[in-house]
Amino acid sequence: MGELVQIRDLGFAWPGQRELLDIPALSLGAGESLFLRGPSGSGKTTLLGLLGGVQRPSRGQVKILGKDLNALSSRARDRFRVDHTGYIFQQFNLLPFLSVRDNVELPCRFSRSRAERAGKRYGSVAQAAQTLLEHLGLSASVQESRADRLSIGQQQRVAAARALIGQPELIIADEPTSALDFDTRETFIRLLFAECREAGASLLFVSHDRSLAPLFDRELSLAEINLASRPPEF
Repeated sequence: MGELVQIRDLGFAWPGQRELLDIPALSLGAGESLFLRGPSGSGKTTLLGLLGGVQRPSRGQVKILGKDLNALSSRARDRFRVDHTGYIFQQFNLLPFLSVRDNVELPCRFSRSRAERAGKRYGSVAQAAQTLLEHLGLSASVQESRADRLSIGQQQRVAAARALIGQPELIIADEPTSALDFDTRETFIRLLFAECREAGASLLFVSHDRSLAPLFDRELSLAEINLASRPPEF
């Protein structure tokens, strides 16, 4: 299994502050699912920002698909992110005034490569959105609804379909199940796994809920691999 994500000697500090992140090494294999425990104060939000190229490290490397994000311009990092990474946010971040299907199609409007991949696999972007939503258990009638009329569980599935459309190589899920009960969480994760396998995508799932960890290929604690979060006696 090749490495999709490679982090080496990563350090990050806000101006005038001590290091928030000090991660000697972290990797994610192609097609692998990784459960990363990220409690408050462990540097989770900053790490996800670095993986998306929103922030740049103070030192070290963040490589995705062999590309060092720190070597790219701000515009190039934005383009790389939308082409190769799908995000499922904790609050889902759907556009409430758009339909479910329009929300799912959004990444393909910003990424030509994702639009081309969706068209090649499903025939069109619209058909890709419809098929993903059906696979995630959302009927045709729901697909035409405005996003602000959905239940929390439905919003979660729409956010997953939006992240998956166009087959990005990396899916990052940031506490996407925090508002759901256990049975609903497990059902959603199994659906997410199935779609990631179908697309050949790697999954980085960040959560503090360890009960979900056995479902994944591998589990890591960000607090343990981030040396900057350890007490002084370490």
